[in-house]
This record gives sequence, structure tokens and C-alpha cells, in this order.
Amino acid sequence: EMESKVSEGGLNVTLTIRLLMHGKVRGSHSGSKGETVKKMREESGARINISEGNCPERIVTITGPTDAIFKAFAMIAYKFEEDITNSMSNSTATSKPPVTLRLVVPASQCGSLIGKGGSKIKEIRESTGAQVQVAGDMLPNSTERAVTISGTPDAIIQCVKQICVVMLESPPKGATIPYRPKPASTPVIFAGGQAYTIQGQYAIPHPDQLTKLHQLAMQQTPFTPLGQTTPAFPGTLGSVAGKQRSFIMLPLPALTMFPCICPGLDASPPASTHELTIPNDLIGCIIGRQGTKINEIRQMSGAQIKIANATEGSSERQITITGTPANISLAQYLINAR
Repeated sequence: EMESKVSEGGLNVTLTIRLLMHGKVRGSHSGSKGETVKKMREESGARINISEGNCPERIVTITGPTDAIFKAFAMIAYKFEEDITNSMSNSTATSKPPVTLRLVVPASQCGSLIGKGGSKIKEIRESTGAQVQVAGDMLPNSTERAVTISGTPDAIIQCVKQICVVMLESPPKGATIPYRPKPASTPVIFAGGQAYTIQGQYAIPHPDQLTKLHQLAMQQTPFTPLGQTTPAFPGTLGSVAGKQRSFIMLPLPALTMFPCICPGLDASPPASTHELTIPNDLIGCIIGRQGTKINEIRQMSGAQIKIANATEGSSERQITITGTPANISLAQYLINAR
């Protein structure tokens, strides 16, 4: 009964549905100067926003009454099918791939979407003819999961309607940390108080927040300027602290000449301890599979990091970080970034 009310737009409920799309899909989808999206906004009556930034992925947020959301989804699904048909005319493929959309859903609602023993998701698959998959892991640095729907445009529209019903019946529990796509990144190496990214066989200075934080942390600790105590390696830091430093590209082997963590510090800088608390449901993404992420953070920061065992009745875990102020600042930054 509720589904029929929702599909007729009888419930004047405002919903927000988030879609995850790859940048290249978004480019073709937006059309000339965003004309396609503009047309969708006008014809559906839904608010449609596309996240900005130099990211390989985009978040498309669709907000409005249920009937407006369904119209917007219908337009998106048919536009995708049109794109597939057009690409097929230039290809030798004989079988037409299905339209595929990825929704971003708060993890706290995924249990209701799957149902007891997978009963709900099975029902949605059977009644709509769409394939529906709920990701096992949460999207990075968020409490959301990707829900992939594929099939014909009509199957997708029916599927979205049923998912909306579930989301209306089971609102999210607690706060949701939304997924935000990150720019495509390259590995970062620390050397001589500067962060470098790898491009081909060369390391070039990386002007991001990590560098600034690393340098700031070094300034808070007594240290002897690098140029005064060791001869500068050709083509690296050719000046002492306080003067303008100039950087050129370094061949990778040259970086091994520098210790990775806080070079130039006194031999025995004062160690201190810092404690922070992390919600239980986020501790997994900080530890990583078999401790890979926390070990990475330990290596990059040079700090000792201990995670307390879960205590009964507590929704948080305590993390103790020990090291120099530089080590601690970097460890905190890396934990927050996770």
C-alpha cells in the first residue's frame, strides 16, 4: 500500500538520493554546457547537484518529492541507455550491456535493504528484474555503502522506487559521514622536511597540506638547520633555515640519502604522548585489513600508536600516540585523513 502511495507521488515527502558516477560518464551525461542536467531539473522538478573537484568520481545529489525523484531517475536511466546505444554503433560488440547506476546509501539503512537472510533484496530483484548488489565495505572515510543497480531503464526505475520505500520506512540511525570522492593521488615520500610525489623516475615537491603540516611540526621542535650540519646533496635543499628554499626534481635514488622522518632534528628530541578517541564503527578503516593501514601510519609518522581494546558499553576506542611533536602531528593528520 505504501509503495503505491509513493509511486503515485501521494506522499509529499522530500527525499535525497545520492548517485556515484565516474567523471567521464558525468562529462557525456552533462551534455553541452550542462544542458542535459538543466533539462532534467526543469522537467523532473527535482534539485540535481553534481559535486565539483578534480576527482575521477562525482556525487550526483537528487532531492525533491518522491515523484520528482522518480522522474529524474527515469530521465537518467534512459539517457544512459541512449549513451550505450550510441557507443554500440561504433563498436563490434553484439550484446548490449545493461544500464548500471551506483547509489550511495547510509550503511545504517543497508540492513533494511538487504532484509533478514537477504529476503528484501531478493524480493526487489525478483519483482523488478534488476540486479541489485550492496557493497560489503563502507566507502572510504564515510559511513556509506555503494548499492549497484543494473538492468533495463524500466527495471531500474521500479528498483529505485522500492529502495525509496525502504529508505522512507527505515531512516538512517545516528549521524552519517557522507562519502566525498578524493582527487586521484600519487604516493608521497617525505625527505628533508618536504613531501615529494613520484612522477616517472623523478620525485617532485608536493605542495599539499601534508608538507605544510610536516614543516610546521618541525618548526615546533628544536632542530639544527639541515644546511648547517650536513653538506647539501647536489640539487636538493641548497640553503639554511630562514631563507627561501628552492627545489628541483630529484632522481629517486637521491631520496634514499635522507632519512624519511623529520631529518635535521636533534638526536634526542623530547617525546610526548597524545590521546584521542575514535568511534568504534570507524576504527576498522584506521586499522585496515590485518593492520595494514595503522602500520602504514606508524611508518610514515615515526610515532608509536597504541589502540586500546574495546570496552563493554563504550562506543569509542582510545588511541595513544607517542613521539616528538612532529611525529604526533603527522600521525594525527594521517588518522584523520583515514
